[in-house]
Amino acid sequence: MTETEGLQGPEEQRAGSGIVGLDDVINGGFPRQHLYLVEGQPGSGKTTLALQFLLEGVRLGEPVLYITLSETSQELRYVAQSHGWKLDGVELVELGWFEERNSPEAQYTIFAPSEVELGDTMSEIRAAVERVRPTRVVFDSLSEMRLLERDPLRFRREVLGLKQFFAQRGATVLLLDDRTGDHLDLQLQSLVHGVISLERLATEFGAERRRMIVKKLRASRFRGGYHDYRIQTGGLQVYPRLVASEHRATIPHGSLLSGVGNLDDLLGGGLDRGTSTVILGPAGCGKSTIAAMYGLAAATKEERVAIFLFDENLGTLIARCEGLGMPMAENIASGNVTVQQIDPAEMSPGEFTQAVRDAVEKRGVRLVVLDSLNGLINAMPEEKLVLTQLHELLSYLNQVGVTTVITIPQHGLVGTMVSQADISYLADSVLLLRYFEAAGAVRQAISVLKRRTGPHERTIREFQIGPGGVLVGAPLHSFHGVLTGVPRYVGTDEPLMPGMGDGDPV
Repeated sequence: MTETEGLQGPEEQRAGSGIVGLDDVINGGFPRQHLYLVEGQPGSGKTTLALQFLLEGVRLGEPVLYITLSETSQELRYVAQSHGWKLDGVELVELGWFEERNSPEAQYTIFAPSEVELGDTMSEIRAAVERVRPTRVVFDSLSEMRLLERDPLRFRREVLGLKQFFAQRGATVLLLDDRTGDHLDLQLQSLVHGVISLERLATEFGAERRRMIVKKLRASRFRGGYHDYRIQTGGLQVYPRLVASEHRATIPHGSLLSGVGNLDDLLGGGLDRGTSTVILGPAGCGKSTIAAMYGLAAATKEERVAIFLFDENLGTLIARCEGLGMPMAENIASGNVTVQQIDPAEMSPGEFTQAVRDAVEKRGVRLVVLDSLNGLINAMPEEKLVLTQLHELLSYLNQVGVTTVITIPQHGLVGTMVSQADISYLADSVLLLRYFEAAGAVRQAISVLKRRTGPHERTIREFQIGPGGVLVGAPLHSFHGVLTGVPRYVGTDEPLMPGMGDGDPV
């Protein structure tokens, strides 16, 4: 955990939320017998979170109580039904204070209406608790209580009274607040044991983003910062912020060979296990093909591979690989390779990071391919810190011994190239692909600019992609300026590869 307040509470004294990701954030659940504030705008998922918290109690055989001033019992059952839940075992107490307090009989009193309304509501709440004797309680919502009592001092005193009342009965309580007031109620936050804030963020295009933050959790460790989450059928799915330093593993030894001898020679013996490699180059020069080639090389050794596609669909990947004699479909069918196509407008960075973690931790993936980085950035254009999150993700993958291959398209075809984002400083190895013109034809060159873990060949070699797969030729010793795209030939012979297939250059 990265943020602390006080000491670690005993694990047996915690009430699990029923949400795996949230329990990970708050270190196992809510410390029991305390009052917690769950705040968020309408539509942020407070009710869904509250129901999951209570249903987890039902699963454990605990008596639970849902006190609602803002939702009807029918509405709550409709929410539960939308997630495939049944509220059997959840005691629902619906306080219809508005209709009752506004009846003609209730208008004749010498007391202020707010005093009568709030006092009666508190009495009903206490009576329901005494009857059910719950270990878990949800109070929905505080905004309705504020309407009953506009005096902030009395409202605070009533909340404090509820806190003491529930504590004496050993209940763990979630207070829901839709934050419809004019300002944040910091006095209320000071009273409760913990505060979880839910946020719903609109984007210029695509689905809205949701994130949560634990603002406070007394006497307990928790993971600070924002955590993405999604509301889907089955409830909230929380994606805890990745902290690479929390994950340590023995990094495997050895190298991953591509199967292309000259390429492995360029890299000084292949890709080192547990390292990250970036493949740079213009559009169409073979970056995705080389990344897929490494994936299949690992799969043939019965290692599990995960490919995340941002720029092309699965059908295109399979067709391209099969056309080059690379058995991608066969390895997908066997389960050695899994391919996930990322919808650019629908996935948050936290959700993507969790998908990679699940591949590594649940399916035992040892090679991850991200194709491409530009697609990842374009998929999340409003996430300003996506590169920081990628940095943390690569650090995590390296520390758990997973080999990573990332493709980065560059703008332009020949001459000066520009990347949308440069993460070459993060990578352990960098492969550079280039087009160049020679003898009236467009050809391709490959070189290694960096290999952090050892020596590598510093030559520039020609390579081709065709029906036989990837072929890498001899070093282009007789050319100067290959990386500029318009080299100058200084040799006596033409040391270029013959064309593949019909003899024409690729």
